[in-house]
Amino acid sequence: QVQLVESGGGLVQAGGSLRLSCAASGGTLSSYGMGWFRQAPGKEREFVAGINWSGGSTYHANSVRGRFTISRDNAKNTVYLQMNSLKPEDTAVYYCAAAAWVATMTSKYDYWGQGTQVTVSS
Repeated sequence: QVQLVESGGGLVQAGGSLRLSCAASGGTLSSYGMGWFRQAPGKEREFVAGINWSGGSTYHANSVRGRFTISRDNAKNTVYLQMNSLKPEDTAVYYCAAAAWVATMTSKYDYWGQGTQVTVSS
């Protein structure tokens, strides 16, 4: 069973950058499509970005396109989310997840990490 652990969250000022990492154990990430999701207080979990097994196809939500970039290093069993030009509305708990095929719906994902908090101050 794949276990996912996110890291790299923290407190940053608006306009700043963070790089989130999602490391896997107990399985090979190259077998999975991967996604990043986020959940702000009182809101539903939403899709942020996704990447197919090879890294050849990526998808980004409209709200983050041009600012966030998802990538993966299968040799390191790790997926990344580079976040630039952060805004206060990006504040949320960020989760990575693994699925048979990359998708935007949370229900398509089988494995989830515990999440990492990202807080953007104005």
